Amino acid sequence: MSVLDPHRVRVRVPATSANLGPAFDCAGLALEHHDVLQFSVQPGGLSVEVSGVGAGELPTDESHLVVRAFRAACAELGWTPPGLRVVAENAIPQGRGMGSSAAAVVAGVMGAWALCPDVEVIDLDAVLRLTTAMEGHPDNVAACLLGGLTLSWMGEGGVGADSLTVHEDVLPVVLVPQATLSTELARGLLPDVVPHADAAFNAGRSALLVHALTSGTLLLEGTEDRLHQRQRTAAMPGSLALVDGLRAAGHAAVISGAGPSVLVLGRRTPTGADERPGESEVRAIGELAPEGWSVLPLDVDPTGARVDRPLRQVSSR
Repeated sequence: MSVLDPHRVRVRVPATSANLGPAFDCAGLALEHHDVLQFSVQPGGLSVEVSGVGAGELPTDESHLVVRAFRAACAELGWTPPGLRVVAENAIPQGRGMGSSAAAVVAGVMGAWALCPDVEVIDLDAVLRLTTAMEGHPDNVAACLLGGLTLSWMGEGGVGADSLTVHEDVLPVVLVPQATLSTELARGLLPDVVPHADAAFNAGRSALLVHALTSGTLLLEGTEDRLHQRQRTAAMPGSLALVDGLRAAGHAAVISGAGPSVLVLGRRTPTGADERPGESEVRAIGELAPEGWSVLPLDVDPTGARVDRPLRQVSSR
């Protein structure tokens, strides 16, 4: 017979794109492109196996980000497993503004919470607080955890987030270069002070962005930004040139997170009887992508991080 294995869980975490143009550090979008990690309690030691993206490059010891997040959650829960095995099947591009570090942190914390024998229900508020502390800001981890379009904030009461449903006509397309860029370097190029007019402009566009994504209209207008994209041109001139070219052609293009990937918020409107909705849109976007860039049309992930317990076979005697 088969029963749920209390010593093993599988966590599926989506890629994310943050900022979405004007909503710097407070908006994120979960995408149907996932890392899948399996956590198992074992008698002792640590075993980390990585396949897919990062295989042979990522550490397989305690310095692995997933393991560090797992340990941080265990410390908060007051629980220490005798040993741990992590098997990661990675698909999210790393160092390209698609939330790979947020996915790793969310996966590790969720894995610990799900395996802890003293926990019956995963506390999403606690998970959000801990993952935000590890990442430094909540936009990517909130989207990874909750799915959909997320709005997140930090204040005296801690960190909070809420998820909204993206209109079915919205078609995210991510253009991924071969080059990588560290978030620290990208953030280091931002000025400490911005003009009041630019701050007011982005506040208005951030509100419009929420309307655009939930209604499927005004996507080009709702993704205009003055605060952070142009200021980072020196770190990713090719990405900004691509954004400019796409926007000039009428596509709602923005830098994905800290870059250098580019996110285009396209539409699924059908244009021909023999085409699937959005097919011509993806083709037009791809024609503007530089050589060597990957073109990934992705659905919005509406649910975010998912946890399930695999079955194990036991004797019926």
